[in-house]
Amino acid sequence: MSAMTDGVTDGVTNSTASVRVIPCLDARGGRVVKGVRFRELVDSGDPAELAARYQDEGADELCLLDVSATLDERAACARTVERVRAVLSIPLTVGGGVRDAEAARALLAAGADKVSVNSAAVARPDLLDELATAFGRQATVVAVDALRRGRGDYAVTVRSGSTTLERDAFDWMAEAERRGAGEILLTAVDRDGTGSGYDLDLLARARRAVRVPIVASGGARGADDLVRAARVGATGLLAAGMFHRSEVSIDAAKAALRAEGLEVRP
Repeated sequence: MSAMTDGVTDGVTNSTASVRVIPCLDARGGRVVKGVRFRELVDSGDPAELAARYQDEGADELCLLDVSATLDERAACARTVERVRAVLSIPLTVGGGVRDAEAARALLAAGADKVSVNSAAVARPDLLDELATAFGRQATVVAVDALRRGRGDYAVTVRSGSTTLERDAFDWMAEAERRGAGEILLTAVDRDGTGSGYDLDLLARARRAVRVPIVASGGARGADDLVRAARVGATGLLAAGMFHRSEVSIDAAKAALRAEGLEVRP
């Protein structure tokens, strides 16, 4: 496995961390798909081909999420991970249906550098302790799918956004950090696939709730959205549709971040 998140000591960010641009591959049945708010999924290509393209274009990391694994009650497909790893040298985060350390171990053996857990960790928070003990905080990512509610708070959703819980998203992030999560992959469910921009209020409040790196997800349309998310504390900037459709290049995104004085990798 390769080196993990920059700017982290015992899971805590420091002020010199680079901002990372992270294309996301939502996979189903061995293909990359993209939808709106986790629904209406359309085919966007082959995961290995897209992974190679994004690496060539300068992506800092890649995220591969099996969006049907939890609903199908299985772990993410190790074969897809192997195909992606075969063309990839940058760090790779993989998530989808991980319920125990053995499932995580299989994904790491297939080529993942970090494993992302969501629904199973909410149902059994001890899972985060187990993963952090077995593989280290740097390999343990908790994905939080947060839904804004009418009174201005955010609830945790699970099972690909299909089930909303009475669990406060910020309380859950804080607990996840205490239990060993080394990174938060934070998706604004109501923004996903809409191109309406990241939820900056969600990101800013999450930044106050935890010290570990936060990867912003859900709603990016252009480079300006990435800049705004970085300004409120996200050190990972995840996007899918705008990269898949070649609306924004990774190079252009990095140039915009650099122009605003934010540190990015070459």
